[in-house]
Amino acid sequence: MPSWNSRGLRGSALEELINMTNARYREKKLALIQKIPTPITPTNIDKENRHITLAYFEEKSTVDYIGVVQGVPVCFDAKECAADTFALQNVHEHQVNFMRDFEEQGGIAFLLIYYSKRNFYYYLPFKQLSWFWDRAQTGGRKSFRFEELDLENEIPCKNNLFIHYLENIAKDIECREPDQ
Repeated sequence: MPSWNSRGLRGSALEELINMTNARYREKKLALIQKIPTPITPTNIDKENRHITLAYFEEKSTVDYIGVVQGVPVCFDAKECAADTFALQNVHEHQVNFMRDFEEQGGIAFLLIYYSKRNFYYYLPFKQLSWFWDRAQTGGRKSFRFEELDLENEIPCKNNLFIHYLENIAKDIECREPDQ
């Protein structure tokens, strides 16, 4: 059974920025996005500070966030990458399957990736993630390089506090709509 310890706090700064962004979206009635907690069972608790120091995952998580944007269901996972190569081992098969099922139901699924070395936020649409994933599953690269990304999907960071990804969702929706 997988376990959790302080390593699990990696990316918490990214999640905090996303949570602040989501709170702002909710205040402005633009979107309602919730963080999905991963169920854990504590095995060690620092009784003095009342902090969990060791736990195990009760079940596999799906994605980090789920909600609705102006009537469109969305789900996404937040990932942080210190290098210019993103290892697909950071995304689990059950997450890809959930995102694929979510898209088949008419939702929008994506990864929000923070390239810390570049201070660069990226919106990876599920279609592109799926292509990278399928390439790896058929014997190709088990990662993708920064150079393979479409820089049109950069996510602007406003005031160094808000990761404004709604514009990227709007572009994603436009790409999906059949020509009139």
